[in-house]
Formats: sequence, C-alpha cells, structure tokens
Amino acid sequence: MSFKFVLLAGLMVAASPVVAADYVQAPGSTLAFAGTYEGEAFTGRFPGFVTRFSFDPAQLANAKLDVTIPLATASTGNSDYDGEMRGSSFFNVAKFPQARYTATSFRALGGNNFAADGTLNLRGVSKPVTLTFTWTPGAQPVLSGKALVKRLDFGVGQGDWAETDLVPNAIAVSTKVIFAPAK
Repeated sequence: MSFKFVLLAGLMVAASPVVAADYVQAPGSTLAFAGTYEGEAFTGRFPGFVTRFSFDPAQLANAKLDVTIPLATASTGNSDYDGEMRGSSFFNVAKFPQARYTATSFRALGGNNFAADGTLNLRGVSKPVTLTFTWTPGAQPVLSGKALVKRLDFGVGQGDWAETDLVPNAIAVSTKVIFAPAK
C-alpha cells in the first residue's frame, strides 16, 4: 500500500459526516403520567408507545427523537378513570387515536443530562414540550426523562373537566426507555 493511498483513505474518513447511532425501543421501557384528581394522586401509563432515537452525545445537532403514543392504551388501573380518559372530554381516542412527540433540537445540561426541545401533537394540537433526560450509554443504553405537559393547552379536559380544581393543568410525564441498536 502506498503512503498516498493511506493518506487519501484517512482524509476521506475524516471528511465523512458523523452520524448518530440509531436506536429502537427495547422491552422493559415505560412511559407514565401522574397528576391528582380532587387532591388524590393518580398515575397511569401508555404501554403501547414506540420510540425511535438517533443519538450521539458528542453530536447533538444530528439527534432525533420520535415517540408514537397510542392513546387507547392509556391505563391508570381504574376502569372509571380509563373510560373517561379515552372519551371525548379527554383524549377522544375515536377521533385522535395517537399522540406523537418529535424532537430535533437537543441541549447538553452537564454530565449525562440533556434536554430535548420538541413538539407534542395531541388531540390535533401541536405545542412545544421539553423533555429533560439522563442518558446512560452501554450495550443497551437507557434514556430516563421527565416533562410537564399542560393538558389544557391540548384541549385535554373539556367541559367540567377544564376546571383545574378537579385535575391540575400540569401533568407530570416520565419515561424510561431501554434501547437496542436499530437494524
């Protein structure tokens, strides 16, 4: 091999754009929400959510997060809450079967902590939502994050349910997503 060939190959590799690693959600991942109803705490989850993530902490400009949330899978473990939540006053799953969160703007917050400034589309309304998260690298990397969603901004809670005395406007969302490399 000639020196010129090795040098040319090295320059080609150095000039190649850095691409973030692509990941898909692995089993054991969770997406949960929490709030209060008449002062009593409740929690729920979306067991059917699907996440795709392209991420390299050293190349945040190339990062992308895409989460699809089938709203009919929302579950609090209380059939009365679940039925109301899926109905027209809250998620209206007949008209809006899924929500989607997408982010292409990421910030480093120090250490393994980051923020994804994204857009949540829920009930046909798109609004900015920031997800703060910790990234744990490894063979199966983990994103552990949280966000506050103002439900009334998305029309979640119609009629009497719009009263924040019953259910506060801010709902806490938390997630732990275990990833596997995308194939």
